Amino acid sequence: MFPTKPTSRFILFTLSLLLLLSFFTTTIVTASDLDDEVDTDFEELLALDEQEDQEQQGSQGDPSAKSEAEVLSKAQRIVLELNSDNVKGVTDGAEFVLVLGYAPWCPRSAELMPKFAEAATLLKELKSSLLMAKLDADRHTKAASMLDIKGFPTLLLFVNGTSQPYTGGFSTEEIVIWARKKTGVPVIRISSVNEAEEFLKKYHTFVFGVFDKFEGPDYEEFVKSAASDNEIQFTETSNTEVAKVLFPDTKTAKQFLGIVKSEPERYTEYEGTFEMGKILQFLDYNKFALITKLTDINSVRVYSSPIKLQVIVFVKDDEFKSLFEPLQNVARKFKGKMMFIHIDITDENVAKPYLTLFGLEDSENTVVTAFDNKISSKFLLESDLTPSNIEDFCSRFLHGTLSPYFKSQPIPDNTNASVQIVVGKTFDELVLNSPQNVFLEVHTPWCINCETTSKQVEKLAKHFKGLDNLVFARLDASTNEHPKLQMDDYPTLLFYPADNKANPIKLSAKSGGKDLAVFINKQLKGKDQIRKDEL
Repeated sequence: MFPTKPTSRFILFTLSLLLLLSFFTTTIVTASDLDDEVDTDFEELLALDEQEDQEQQGSQGDPSAKSEAEVLSKAQRIVLELNSDNVKGVTDGAEFVLVLGYAPWCPRSAELMPKFAEAATLLKELKSSLLMAKLDADRHTKAASMLDIKGFPTLLLFVNGTSQPYTGGFSTEEIVIWARKKTGVPVIRISSVNEAEEFLKKYHTFVFGVFDKFEGPDYEEFVKSAASDNEIQFTETSNTEVAKVLFPDTKTAKQFLGIVKSEPERYTEYEGTFEMGKILQFLDYNKFALITKLTDINSVRVYSSPIKLQVIVFVKDDEFKSLFEPLQNVARKFKGKMMFIHIDITDENVAKPYLTLFGLEDSENTVVTAFDNKISSKFLLESDLTPSNIEDFCSRFLHGTLSPYFKSQPIPDNTNASVQIVVGKTFDELVLNSPQNVFLEVHTPWCINCETTSKQVEKLAKHFKGLDNLVFARLDASTNEHPKLQMDDYPTLLFYPADNKANPIKLSAKSGGKDLAVFINKQLKGKDQIRKDEL
């Protein structure tokens, strides 16, 4: 073996040193380096979009000719894709970052993502400093855990690395409004008619204020209201010509406030004092359209409304067109007193939970219902769906003269039945108004222990067969209701004494047959007909 020459040793040492330095330079990346890389990638995407816009305008001459898919593709590229490697650098490195945590298989994520991307495009056009990012939380579980994303979809705003929950709406416009308010633009000031016309193209619902000077206690309350509200864009002007464009009926006063919506009832003037609490209350009662379509996306906003009387119409979307105008005329008469809601009856995710409460989950025909969320009561319009009947239904609902609805199965044939089947419609007759003692079993189909209890009751019914003063009965609580039968524990056994139906005795469903027989005999004691306790 020959000794290595000094020159060879030097070359080998030099190569080793270079490789080692190269390794450290490529693996040791500071947070600022990562931020620079993220910013560079983001800027390159924006530059690519601008280049494509210019190329398309040059080749086609008409930028509006781009397909909807092309516009969406561009919007999606503006949203930065996060992963376990870059998530901390992005959320810590920018002043404002709005993150969408999603899962590819989640329907609500799929519905929200295009709106999120479109909002990113609009915010870019508005020169917002907000960075929009998305994270496949199902794939990048470590990154999702770092951001505390536990459900889908989840929106989080990071301000200098600190997260806060998203509290806005879920349409493109609502995302933009919320994002701008949280990043320092609660009110848009409009100074010219041209600006006003451009504003109307972008916003469908907004609060409009007119002030001769943008100062003073009233103006401060207006700005505080704008910052506190999370859903509606506030705008202001001191220009009378601008006021006529945005709110044609603006009164010529030193100050004015109103809300504008994209529906026939477009303009609503505020007539109260300029106090934040009162302004926000005015918006809560007036921000919804006369008829609001309920979806998964806006359900939280609708449920949180201070208007607790809600009329809900379940109808197919294509059939709703013919019902819309007469229903809107009815809704106009109850504006601010009750909320009118439309649900597509074919949308199982939204419609079925409601319809199940009425036992109408399989219905395909139009259904009109009402809910009083103050007392958790529900109502059903059971007459023909004419405008006059709907208006009468709403009027009685408002004045508290409408009878609550309790679901019931059809009345069964109990001839020769050892255990009588009770339904909602027959509860009064067979239980409360019956001259006999009634032993009632209340069950549901999904109850694990109900089958065992039912067999026990069948044996008791055979054992006490022939007694004129005792009836055994059974009620399915999943499909039958009664105002005097309120429970959520199944199975439930109740004994209604013949002389005290108002105070039924609750028995343990874990009791054995002999124990139950002893109890029944004690209740019948002193009366003519008693059976031995042996089963």
